[in-house]
Amino acid sequence: QVQLEESGGGLVQAGGSLRLSCAASGRTLSNYTMGWFRPAPGKEREFVAAISWSGRRIYYTDSVKGRFTISRDNAKNTVYLQMNTLKPEDTAVYYCAADYYGSDWFNPNKYDYWGQGTQVTVSS
Repeated sequence: QVQLEESGGGLVQAGGSLRLSCAASGRTLSNYTMGWFRPAPGKEREFVAAISWSGRRIYYTDSVKGRFTISRDNAKNTVYLQMNTLKPEDTAVYYCAADYYGSDWFNPNKYDYWGQGTQVTVSS
């Protein structure tokens, strides 16, 4: 079992920045693809970003490219989502998820473990 805990959410003005963290316990994250998701109209969980277990492959949804950066520190068993130039439409609960050696990056149903989420609110 992998337990995931997100932190770093909060209230920020448009144009501001936040860094989300996803800390894991129970198992090392070095064998897991990690993703960040958020709810969207008509979707329970919308793909935001993912990083492979090796860190060599990274993907973003188009709406966050150039603004968000996903990274991982396997020594700290933690994954990060740096969010810059935030927009009101980024307001959501952000969830991190883990998929054992996963390669189906964009599909939330393929991820095995989920955190409880952290709220991000961007005011205009």
